[in-house]
Amino acid sequence: MNRRIIDFPSIILLMFLLLFAGCSTKKAPEPVAPPVDPAAIGQPESLESQATAIMEGRTTGPMLPVYFDFDSFSIRRDQRPRIELNAEYLKDNQDIHIRVEGNCDPKGTREYNLALGEKRAISARNYLINLGIDSKRISTMSFGEEKLLLHGPDEMTRAQNRRADFVVN
Repeated sequence: MNRRIIDFPSIILLMFLLLFAGCSTKKAPEPVAPPVDPAAIGQPESLESQATAIMEGRTTGPMLPVYFDFDSFSIRRDQRPRIELNAEYLKDNQDIHIRVEGNCDPKGTREYNLALGEKRAISARNYLINLGIDSKRISTMSFGEEKLLLHGPDEMTRAQNRRADFVVN
């Protein structure tokens, strides 16, 4: 019985020493970054040179797509400045011919969306013609829901697919 009493405090002491022996107050050494090879970095690029390469939708920059309300082919008031900007670009670049591509979200039947996409493309084409662009420079095509830009169940995604793109031929 005496031996058990001696063993129990010894075990407690041993556990206490093991517990605190593992804790150290030394900090781990800071990681050292590997040396940088200047040749691997490359040449710096100007942000200005990239501005014309930015595309929205499938529209050729610097033109912008025009977005439509659900089940509509009317040019919205907030989209008029976009199509007017496109007309100015076309006026400044008389040698450019474009294709206006009508797109839809996946709601509705395939046939309905192809027809609506065509109406959107024609609506955008007519607006450009009314702004002074020669009709011979503008063709139209409908993709309906066939070439979705974004896939998703939310309204924001569907709204991005309801558009007319302006693509240089």
